[in-house]
Amino acid sequence: MEILTIDAPMLAKMFLAGAKNLESKKEWINELNVFPVPDGDTGTNMTMTIMAAAKEIAALKHVDMASVTKAISSGSLRGARGNSGVILSQLFRGFTKVVGEHETIDVVTLTEAMEKGVETAYKAVMKPKEGTILTVARGTANKGLDLVGETDDLFFYLQEVIKEAEIVLAKTPDMLPILKEAGVVDAGGQGLLEIFKGAFDALCGKEIDYSMEVSSSTEVIKITPQTQANIKFGYCTEFLIVLNKPLSEKQENEIKQFLENIGDSIVLVADDEVTKIHVHTNEPGNALQKALEYGSLSKIKIDNMREEHEEKLIKEAEKLAENGKSTLVEMPRKKMGFISVSMGAGLNEILMGLGVDYIIEGGQTMNPSTEDMLNAIDKVNADHIFILPNNSNIILAANQAASLTQDKIIHVIPTKTVPQGIVALINFVQTNSPEENEEIMTNELSSVATGQVTYAVRDTEIEGIKIHQNDFMGIGDSKILSAGTDCNVVIHEMIDKMVTEDSSIITIYYGIDRTKDEAQELASEFEEKYPDYEIEIYDGGQPIYYYIISVE
Repeated sequence: MEILTIDAPMLAKMFLAGAKNLESKKEWINELNVFPVPDGDTGTNMTMTIMAAAKEIAALKHVDMASVTKAISSGSLRGARGNSGVILSQLFRGFTKVVGEHETIDVVTLTEAMEKGVETAYKAVMKPKEGTILTVARGTANKGLDLVGETDDLFFYLQEVIKEAEIVLAKTPDMLPILKEAGVVDAGGQGLLEIFKGAFDALCGKEIDYSMEVSSSTEVIKITPQTQANIKFGYCTEFLIVLNKPLSEKQENEIKQFLENIGDSIVLVADDEVTKIHVHTNEPGNALQKALEYGSLSKIKIDNMREEHEEKLIKEAEKLAENGKSTLVEMPRKKMGFISVSMGAGLNEILMGLGVDYIIEGGQTMNPSTEDMLNAIDKVNADHIFILPNNSNIILAANQAASLTQDKIIHVIPTKTVPQGIVALINFVQTNSPEENEEIMTNELSSVATGQVTYAVRDTEIEGIKIHQNDFMGIGDSKILSAGTDCNVVIHEMIDKMVTEDSSIITIYYGIDRTKDEAQELASEFEEKYPDYEIEIYDGGQPIYYYIISVE
């Protein structure tokens, strides 16, 4: 088979096929994440990023190179989630800048496009790391350059490029020791390889389902005084269990019985490989923990129905206003406003109390997209807007949203945890200029250390710490600090590694899986162990993470 050019319809098919192949492998790619945490999400983030572009392509009425490349670039930029998704969107952005200027693609054009994609992606990352998706992308571009002049056949060319991607991907553990220790290759690089393979299948004429399903995105929630709704169970919880083995009838009944004990509106649909769960509960973390007994979790979605009730009332009022039946008073434009990413009713309330205008629900289990950020920016009526990502995997998406905003000045404070976001807000001074506040808030982030306690989803060993599935883990700002079967021991080992001679405050935010009494008991142990420290307790309400603990 010899193929000399690719036209717009074929490029569209190749892109859709690449997206579909990535989607089919996303859970496997999630499991390649180094930290064995229940929110491993590289595959999910890359899939949601490419699917945002794929849906725009699928909706095109007229397919030419300009419209296809615009759909790829615009869709992926706005839909980008997480660091891997943002990098992927930048690869597409550079790629389409070159391809969009041609009616067809040959070997020379494809090589130039890949090189431009790599250049654009590297520029988007402040401190690029080798052994990542960037390295795999650069390896393929370099291989393409070697092939120019050797062949005009795109079939042979792409075969060789994919082989090179596999070779480079296999070397990523040698470039990042933490990958080698965990026994995995880079998840982002694997995702890129799956896109290449899917696209190549389409070029070869393989039969592929190009239809696109619409998936929900992270909801942007406006913070307003809440109307108290008579809602017994506050969290609408949905997720899939990717089963270790098919459920027996007895196991299905056990799960249903458990869910009935903690909530209502229960739906359980099972086949041999996947079980879908829906439940309204005040204990979503317990539902997730129970599900982990039967397999791994996917597509976790937890919505605060009390906040949704408030949002519904706001929308109804807005509709009345549009019909002339009511008048909404728009808040006057102010000089500075705040957007924060958070998950958990208690944490949301704390951030609101410190002056946040909008909360984007998301974080550990769902990284907000660039589009989510842009929607929030649009609704904050301020000249200068500070964004607190509160997660290292959201900072790039926030920066990307800032670069796409024209009518407001966006300041992204690189907060990697909610406690860092809280410290930033505490150090905000209304009378300072936006630039002064940005500098002070950013400088103060180093004054707080954060530890987060969750559970392991697989066996591994990282930096000498042996971890077994379902172990408790204490995760610091940059690495795992402790692990074991006793949660209390894990917490104390973690805190011992966080405190310094300059520390004076320990703050405990307990999640939905822990009670106030349990948190107070932990605080009493800290008071005895660290008598000179001030110990504070707050109901964070966060899922997945039993405790978030900061040391200042």
